[in-house]
Amino acid sequence: MGGMISRWATAAEGFVPDVLGPGFRARTLPLGTDSEGPVVATLVAYDPREDPAPRAPGRARAVGQWFRPKAAPLAGADVLYVHGWSDYFFQAELAREISRMGARFFALDLRKYGRSLRDGQTPGYIEDLTTYDEDVEAALSAMGTERAGRRLVLLGHSTGGLTFSLWAARNRGRVAGLILNSPWLEFQGSRVGREVLTPLMNAQSKWAPLRELPNVDLGFYARSVSSELDGEWTYEAAWRPERGFRTRPGWMKAILDAHAKVLNELSLEIPVLTLLSTKSLIQATWSDEMLRCDTVLVVDQIAERATRLGTDVSIRRLEGALHDVFLSASPVREAGYAAIRRWAGAALS
Repeated sequence: MGGMISRWATAAEGFVPDVLGPGFRARTLPLGTDSEGPVVATLVAYDPREDPAPRAPGRARAVGQWFRPKAAPLAGADVLYVHGWSDYFFQAELAREISRMGARFFALDLRKYGRSLRDGQTPGYIEDLTTYDEDVEAALSAMGTERAGRRLVLLGHSTGGLTFSLWAARNRGRVAGLILNSPWLEFQGSRVGREVLTPLMNAQSKWAPLRELPNVDLGFYARSVSSELDGEWTYEAAWRPERGFRTRPGWMKAILDAHAKVLNELSLEIPVLTLLSTKSLIQATWSDEMLRCDTVLVVDQIAERATRLGTDVSIRRLEGALHDVFLSASPVREAGYAAIRRWAGAALS
């Protein structure tokens, strides 16, 4: 892999050029087979030395300035990112910003998502979030984090934030810090809605786990993000469809079970930073206000659930943020990066 050596990666074998272009490489991680065939995850590694233009849009930093930040609050850390539902890793700017903070940045496309999705597979389908332990362990082995004695910081968006919160609770002592970007910690219809829905999903998951459920995604979030609509981001539509992947009872049961565990409190003893919008807007008709709100989760509800994660939880609400804080307008993203720098400098020093 050439440049992926030294502090940027400990094991270069198996990495190939990634779809994101120079600076990004990907490695396929075999995970055996299931009823739909061979299963893989994909680890993406970022090396700023191979990036010919490591500047965020709209900035005027010189390359030399980019690689010599005044502070490196994540020095000595490996940051592993995991995406949310109907998603994959394409946030190159996020990788660059985290790298500027001193960390090695990696991202994981989980099984049956994005780079890891294979023909004949049910996109995103899983029946127990603990199954992702295999994906995460394979990624950590390829990263060489523990072998090198580096700190591990997990960064999860939406369902990825839920997955990482539970993983950290099961793997105490292995994680230095947890950053959550609009984590899906509770069902949108509230605890009552979840408790009503759970018996139905439990029953359906037994006799028809793969049956398609009604699609309630109207495409408004994609409209706020995609450069082909009202957003500014370009990505692979097959890996991030406008109205999302179809949900199924087996998958929904796994999510509801995970939400119940969060409600019962995970008692994490590591620093946790949760980034959220200040406002949700979930409705059946489009409004331009959706370009400045979370149109997926009820953020006040998520803020409350975040307080249940552990004893050292920081919550930062960002005016104008979308569901993915780092796909919001540039000033909002800047505020999100600044929040990570401040938190890491204080909580991980």
